[in-house]
Amino acid sequence: MPNIPDTTLTRRVIGCAIEVHAHLGRGLVASVYETCLCEELTTAGLTFARRRSLPVRYKNRQLDACFQIDIIVEETLALEIMAVDQFLPLDEARLLTYLRLSGYQLGLLVNFNAARLTDGIRRIANSIDRIDEVWTAEGEPAWRGRTP
Repeated sequence: MPNIPDTTLTRRVIGCAIEVHAHLGRGLVASVYETCLCEELTTAGLTFARRRSLPVRYKNRQLDACFQIDIIVEETLALEIMAVDQFLPLDEARLLTYLRLSGYQLGLLVNFNAARLTDGIRRIANSIDRIDEVWTAEGEPAWRGRTP
């Protein structure tokens, strides 16, 4: 299982994303931001893998299907790059599912269409504690109707 990234790594990655946003602004497609962010990560001396395909395991069997995480930084931090008007609950659910299926512990949703990039970043953690916190005794999501 990959290690949990430290706060310093997360801050460095967010700093790289802010640099991209400051130079390009809003309104481009996600793939352009992703390419530029990879350039900033390289400049910052961070290792990363782009469009990492990971197999789907279902009931202890590996299937022919796979999913892709946009960027994995330092083999610990998963990034999903977006350029949308606003986050939807599905966006956070998708990244959390990617984290659970891959074993990564932390991910960032980065929405480059936000007016201020810091308002367009969501930190999603894959931990048993978090899962226990968000489900009620009735089996309903405790965060239904609000962001977890």
